[in-house]
Amino acid sequence: MKNLLAGASAGVIALFAVGSALAQDLPGKFDGVTIDAKLIGGQQYEKLYARIGEWEAATGAKVNVISKKNHFDLDKEIKSDIAVGALNWCVGSNHSSFAPQYPGIYTDLAALLPKEEIDAFVDANISASTLDGKLVMLPRAQFDVSALYYQKSLYADEDNKAKFKEKYGYDLTPPDTWQQVTDQAEFFANPPDFYGTQFAGKEEAINGRFYEMLRAEGGEYLDADGKPAFNSEAGVRALNWFVDLYKAKAVPAGTTNYLWDDLGQGFASGTVAINLDWPGWAGFFNDPGASKVAGDVGVVAPPKGSSGARTGWSGHHGFSVTENCENKEAAASLVWFLTNEDSQKQEAAGGPLPTRDAVWDWVIAEASDDPFRKEVLQAFQEAAKGAYPVPQSPSWIEISNAVYPQLQAAILGDKTPQQALDDAAAEATEILQDAGEL
Repeated sequence: MKNLLAGASAGVIALFAVGSALAQDLPGKFDGVTIDAKLIGGQQYEKLYARIGEWEAATGAKVNVISKKNHFDLDKEIKSDIAVGALNWCVGSNHSSFAPQYPGIYTDLAALLPKEEIDAFVDANISASTLDGKLVMLPRAQFDVSALYYQKSLYADEDNKAKFKEKYGYDLTPPDTWQQVTDQAEFFANPPDFYGTQFAGKEEAINGRFYEMLRAEGGEYLDADGKPAFNSEAGVRALNWFVDLYKAKAVPAGTTNYLWDDLGQGFASGTVAINLDWPGWAGFFNDPGASKVAGDVGVVAPPKGSSGARTGWSGHHGFSVTENCENKEAAASLVWFLTNEDSQKQEAAGGPLPTRDAVWDWVIAEASDDPFRKEVLQAFQEAAKGAYPVPQSPSWIEISNAVYPQLQAAILGDKTPQQALDDAAAEATEILQDAGEL
């Protein structure tokens, strides 16, 4: 990855160098054009979507949002569209973890947008958005890697400090290892009123969390030959983290049905002590109008597993244009507008990590006089040092859909962790064989 800090100045220079050309060419004029869009939904995205009206006013075009769902449901809808030949919409939300499944349905944005503008993005994000030589999505200010949010007052409380030290033999400080997360989650839990932590318990969300826990335990998801290898000792240790916390009632009973919005609302409600989550929630958590923990939020880098490595599953959001779109130029203009410098600054102001070099420069300057934003930025920069994507298999989401029910079975006590992982590995192997990847 281009160094996020050192590369920022280069990005600024590139933007200024082509400023007059971009002002003339983008966003363009598309009077009478209507762009149908399928977008990811959620409160953290609504401020960005409010900018669509600006694009409409500037271009004369209209945007018709025909679907707005969480990415798991949106992915199912897109697959249904592919199956029935209904790809008659233009712009869709995309994600680096989902994109490898269907690169053929999206057009090459590099052929529709100025090279200088594409060069203004962080190289690694553009690389991850390029499949089979096609730039299939333009990255948003949503480079995702997780860090650990916590309620600071819990750690400042002298009674908590004394009781914790007496029980566990070490000082109560924000956790740096997953064993410490376990200890502290169990210590703080007081169900059903208060919980130590929480986790997303279904879909790719839990499979991704398991994947990064596995990596932190020294394991691998797919081996060098592309075969499932997660049903290992490291895999059992990783899965036991979820199992043990659920058994101890340190997490909410409904956590196996949680997705990202549930986690965000849960921590903001003030009923969860520590929460591994994405940068996009930082502003929400510290907003007095939305969060009961505003002003009491601390952020540290994600914890280390027994291997000494931190968890670091990462990816990024973006927007794509379908090959079937009747007006690709207008659609590409909309995608550019939603990912341009102004849009990325707006998103990054709430905590998300930008994917444009110049916006990194801006974020760093903005954080200099804001202790909370500075803490957030430092935590996520540390997290980004060890970040890694999901296995680069087109079958990743299909594998996730087969694996997560097995993970749930272990968490709920219906299977032992080893049984669950053996069954999951068998299903994943069959999927990869059917796809011709093994």
